Amino acid sequence: MSVPPGTRRRARGEIERLPSGSLRVRVYDGLDPVSKKRRYLVETVAAGPTAEREAAEIRDRLLAEAAARRSRRRSRSVDLVGGKASTGEVGDVGPVDEPVSRPRRGRRRGELTVATVARIAGVSAPTVSKVLNGRTGVAPETRQRVEALLREHGYRRPEMVQRTPGVEVVFFGMQNDLAVEIMRGVEQVAAEHKLAVSFLDVMRQISAGHPWAENLLGRRPTGVITVNLGFTPAQQFLLRAGAIPLVVLDPSDQPMRGVPSVVATNWSGGIDAARHLLDLGHRRIAVITGPTERLAAKARLEGARTAMEAAGQALDARLLRFGLSFSFDDGLHHGRELLRLADRPTAVVCGNDLQAFGVYEAARQVGLRIPDELSVIGFDDIAYAQWAGPALTTVRQPFAEMGAKAASLVLALAAGQLPPRTRTEVETTLIVRDSTAPPVGG
Repeated sequence: MSVPPGTRRRARGEIERLPSGSLRVRVYDGLDPVSKKRRYLVETVAAGPTAEREAAEIRDRLLAEAAARRSRRRSRSVDLVGGKASTGEVGDVGPVDEPVSRPRRGRRRGELTVATVARIAGVSAPTVSKVLNGRTGVAPETRQRVEALLREHGYRRPEMVQRTPGVEVVFFGMQNDLAVEIMRGVEQVAAEHKLAVSFLDVMRQISAGHPWAENLLGRRPTGVITVNLGFTPAQQFLLRAGAIPLVVLDPSDQPMRGVPSVVATNWSGGIDAARHLLDLGHRRIAVITGPTERLAAKARLEGARTAMEAAGQALDARLLRFGLSFSFDDGLHHGRELLRLADRPTAVVCGNDLQAFGVYEAARQVGLRIPDELSVIGFDDIAYAQWAGPALTTVRQPFAEMGAKAASLVLALAAGQLPPRTRTEVETTLIVRDSTAPPVGG
């Protein structure tokens, strides 16, 4: 028998050649009674001279097994029609397993095992276990090979392990009181479940190339929430394979499919900021963004652009500046450039409050008064915004609420409950203070 690249189908059974050279056998086994999704019996054969023959034999066995299961389901269906009690299956929907809202208690038939992964990778089962638990003692190239195989085969560890009772919040650079507000929201929910909350700032670990995701695997918390973090698909999959529930809050980029996220309504917040300035009569409106590879920065910019275009005032490319890191220095540097222009802007929309404070300083250095000669608007509403002189007009993100929603999601996942949707948006609010006013002569 010859198995070409790709997939060969026969009688609802298929053999697929994977990039590693191994073969995956999959046979249709009816619909799941709860999710109504297709269910399969799956086994994997390591690459080798006899792999094709073994795969064919396994396919025939699984086909026979699936046929026998269908026969039992039909028999039990007849029993139910005749009024007899039955705890089995009805129709072609498979066994009545535990509801999806409960944690899995073991591995289902046909799912990949640690022993199979070890055989395919050419390592021992304890080595695979070390990778799954984030333990040391595995060579980097071996760890990468095992992780690649786990991703390739969609491995998920049975949730039969003892967890450390607590929620870990992972930050990439803890920014002033934003982190405190997020932690407050997480703690509020975790306390209701008698769980501790801890935090980890991985900025230095990532810069040094340290494996922070593996360290989390070793601690096995009840759940993990990442904040403002460029979380690679490999790291996300490693936690998922290790059966650690994960939620991302304000992700830097698009999270891996199936990973829940909590975000603010950044696009509508950008609209509100620009519309406020337009309503005051401003027409030369500058925009300083955060790094546009960040989802939040891109959404805020597009929101501001949308509001201006809707008002017939397209954003002037000469008044657009791209920040590097949502920082005070971004606002100061770009504020200086904008305020040196012969036809300078009368208002500036900033990517966050720190950039707005940088623009404050740039205005002070050239002798412009806020808001009399320049209106400035920020985003976030950090505590310093209301204490600045003048108090900063900004778009508020409800960080405590976002933390609470992320905690609720991750604890639901830990309990085996699937969220109704993977993306949760929390409303932003425009907070008008003293840094915005009509333009001079407007």
